Amino acid sequence: MSTAEQREWLEPDGRGGFASGTASGIRTRRYHALLLPATTPPTGRIVLVSGADVWIDGPFGSVALSSQRYAPDVVHPDGVHRIVSFSHEPWPTWTYHVTSDVQVRHELFVDRESAATVSSWHVVGACTAILRVRLFIAARDYHAMQHENGAVRFDPDVAGDRVSFRPYDGVPAVRCFGNGEYRHRPDWYRQFFYTAEQERGLDAIEDLASPGEFVFTVSETRPALLMVGAGEETFDGLSSSGAAAAYEAFVARERNRRRAFADPLDRAADAYVVRRGSGRTIVAGYPWFTDWGRDTFIALRGLCLETGRLDTARSILVEWSKTVSDGMLPNRFPDGSGPAEFNSVDASLWFVVAVHDFLQASRGIARRVTPEDRRILRSAVLSIVSGYAAATRFGIRMDDDGLLAAGVRGQQLTWMDARVGDREITPRIGKPVEVQALWINALRIAAAYERSWTEAAERADRAFVDRFWDSRRGFLADVVDVDHVRGRVDDTCRPNQILAVGGLTHQILKGPAARFVVDAVERRLLTPIGLRSLDATAPNYAGQYLGGPTDRDAVYHQGTVWPWLVGPFVDAWLRVRGRSLRARQEAQNRFIEPLLQHLDAAGLGHVSEIADGDLPFTPRGCPFQAWSLGELIRARALCRPTLRPARQGRAARGQAVTA
Repeated sequence: MSTAEQREWLEPDGRGGFASGTASGIRTRRYHALLLPATTPPTGRIVLVSGADVWIDGPFGSVALSSQRYAPDVVHPDGVHRIVSFSHEPWPTWTYHVTSDVQVRHELFVDRESAATVSSWHVVGACTAILRVRLFIAARDYHAMQHENGAVRFDPDVAGDRVSFRPYDGVPAVRCFGNGEYRHRPDWYRQFFYTAEQERGLDAIEDLASPGEFVFTVSETRPALLMVGAGEETFDGLSSSGAAAAYEAFVARERNRRRAFADPLDRAADAYVVRRGSGRTIVAGYPWFTDWGRDTFIALRGLCLETGRLDTARSILVEWSKTVSDGMLPNRFPDGSGPAEFNSVDASLWFVVAVHDFLQASRGIARRVTPEDRRILRSAVLSIVSGYAAATRFGIRMDDDGLLAAGVRGQQLTWMDARVGDREITPRIGKPVEVQALWINALRIAAAYERSWTEAAERADRAFVDRFWDSRRGFLADVVDVDHVRGRVDDTCRPNQILAVGGLTHQILKGPAARFVVDAVERRLLTPIGLRSLDATAPNYAGQYLGGPTDRDAVYHQGTVWPWLVGPFVDAWLRVRGRSLRARQEAQNRFIEPLLQHLDAAGLGHVSEIADGDLPFTPRGCPFQAWSLGELIRARALCRPTLRPARQGRAARGQAVTA
């Protein structure tokens, strides 16, 4: 796969849907699409329009401005070779070479208000020509694939400058609006080949339906304009003055929206804040994750609090607080109609931390947190802590040493949650180290609301050092009381221990031991893109995340690098060295700059979910991951010359910057 195919752009619609693709224009994933709405935001995602072929016809002949990959590995037509430049700022823009005197600039963005994909092709050079766009329609679940069938309906519904297609019952119509003419020429395009799907060990071949072509007369003063949305009513409210006026309004509105953000990372953060019902939530990652509890509460601190989206944070936390059940919050809402899944020991504890940080960030801004909001959030925190202490699902309970025991066979509860079939790869039953750090923080936070929790917090604090610290090896055990057997210890060197020093409000491990832990993590686990999930000297270490689902799940937390852990690590590194200007500058240079360089390597402007543990640390998994970006934003703030967070623009004035 070429470098241009590895670099992916994302245009989210603020509802959980999106458009996405590669810098090359060649689609490599089943998820790459021009129109992919969420029918029940942020879930129910459907690929409506996968892509398009584009040609320009003139005195120079017929020239392709697009490329597709077909099985077995054929690229056609040759538009990719005509790309002379690509930029994802302020939105995806390609420049194609047509002749020595003629170029075509193609721009694409998603309008947040209508959730429509807006495309234009501008001719640069003295030339009048015909531009043809043939859309490829899938109308399928975004995890699925389409194959040629007799059920698809090609017939269009043409009403003036609006053209609609409804290929199948039960899916939204594809609505098109532009300044061209539609010509009905139905056909199937077969055997599209998605290389990223093949690399993931999945079905990589798809057929797509194409009803016809949109034909435009183009020149330097007349671009081709095509807007594509989901639903029969899309574009109905636009001015009757035509596509050109609508396009200019879309451009102006979207350009102003993007300019309002403090910087590119602030704007990237906005991609993950989406609608859920009447409120907001955080999408864990694009293209295949929806909103997960654990990811939401980890990511929220960077994506919302550090960027000043306090209204958004309040909305998310208050909404989630309503879902507490027996002391637990859901870890996931399925992408469909299934019930919420309560299968995480740490999601609820991260919620407690997020609530505390939100209330701290909102101090002095009374209108951001009403007394009722404060009551709701504190009540949720106390319900979680009391529910955990008394015992809840999956063996979660406060033990007599004050620490939190958790886990049963057949259910993975920590963030290291991979499984193959019926086997948990890292079951971590007992007392996992980061769960204790979160638990003690939750007890300390609860004690600020009800002093009766103070004794439990102090007891757990004392027990933590006695039970986890290994002075001989110079780091913390990963799990104690393994399988609930008193005294059985898993002393594997993993990154989870860093949360006992950094990343949370209350530092659990202090003094020389804290410095030893940070040094051990840096020496054994640190890479330029994050922390390895397992020491490379461990016998079950895996340095590459490759193969089919079973192969990949087996190594997900066995050496694979996780960028989100940079946040806790940088915090811990600064805590044990002191937050002098010199230390913060060193942390910026050593730990933040490499991640900033990664912003141009995979998901453009974003941070990947994971990477290989071995050189060259190839990005893997989701190219756009919420907690990876959120923790980069938070870590970057820790390294600023001033310790006071620099919140600028609309966010600085407390205005929520959301979809």
